[in-house]
Amino acid sequence: MKQSDVEQLKTFKVYYEKVCNEIAKLIIGQKSVIDQVLVCLFSNGHSLIIGVPGLAKTMLVNTIANILNLSFNRIQFTPDLMPSDITGTEVIEEDRTTGKRTFRFVKGPLFANVVLSDEINRAPPKTQSALLQAMQEYRVTYGGETFPLPLPFFVLATQNPIEQEGTYPLPEAQLDRFMFTINIDYPSSKEEIEIVKTTTSAYEAQLEKLIDAKELLSFQKLIRRIPVAEDIIEKTVTLVGLTRPNNTNSPDIVKKYVAWGAGPRASQYLILGAKAWSALDGRYSPNFDDVRYVAHPVLRHRVITNFAAEADGITSDHIIDELLKSY
Repeated sequence: MKQSDVEQLKTFKVYYEKVCNEIAKLIIGQKSVIDQVLVCLFSNGHSLIIGVPGLAKTMLVNTIANILNLSFNRIQFTPDLMPSDITGTEVIEEDRTTGKRTFRFVKGPLFANVVLSDEINRAPPKTQSALLQAMQEYRVTYGGETFPLPLPFFVLATQNPIEQEGTYPLPEAQLDRFMFTINIDYPSSKEEIEIVKTTTSAYEAQLEKLIDAKELLSFQKLIRRIPVAEDIIEKTVTLVGLTRPNNTNSPDIVKKYVAWGAGPRASQYLILGAKAWSALDGRYSPNFDDVRYVAHPVLRHRVITNFAAEADGITSDHIIDELLKSY
């Protein structure tokens, strides 16, 4: 690793600590969720966050965008939302001097650095596909013309696990576009007391803007340059291979309860996430513990369980736990 990269990693660690301190002014607890969102952001990936209403998902994303000095848009997905409602549409404009009419593209809410897609499973498949295509290609095509999205571009989509009526669950192939699936749980009793005290008082947090879009893109490129030992990559690929029921080396729990295992994209995201987490921790190269740290958010939506698992109450998280025990 170059000396300039080493110095930049030290700067990166300092910025991470400052960002966490700023987030703590508004968000109480949820340290693991915050770390996973930041790992995903610095890895140039997208996150799907699952949690019941009222757990400050919108506030968390808005706070991070504010601290990092990034543009932010929130899209509330509904069953009648059309693709043009999020990508943008053309309007007719008339030149007052000549009377000539022309079409002009008006950009939709997707044109922001950070996009919160609230309750993505409420949108019809056509609108979901428009969002996921933008996530993959970082551009929007309308009327034969292509419009690049602003970089960095980060989508955090949310799903409500307790309401399934009138929803359109994302197909597994589309879920694979998300780097992480992050589960957000209720705060502890102590944390909830602090939340109530803070949110029912006259307290107003003053957030400091720490990083801009150019610096964030630089940090994302830095993560890619972090070296990884060959044996860590091999061990990670082996772990992902064990999630596949047709693999002769897979444990019995996988062969019994898994319909489809994780693909090569899981191996890529495990290594990339491990790189980002080691950098946030102030280290210059990841070890397998870093792979363990990101294993659940990377694999939980890529390990597809079967009917037997549902009947026995076995989730993908249970299977990942069993696989990691042998490592």
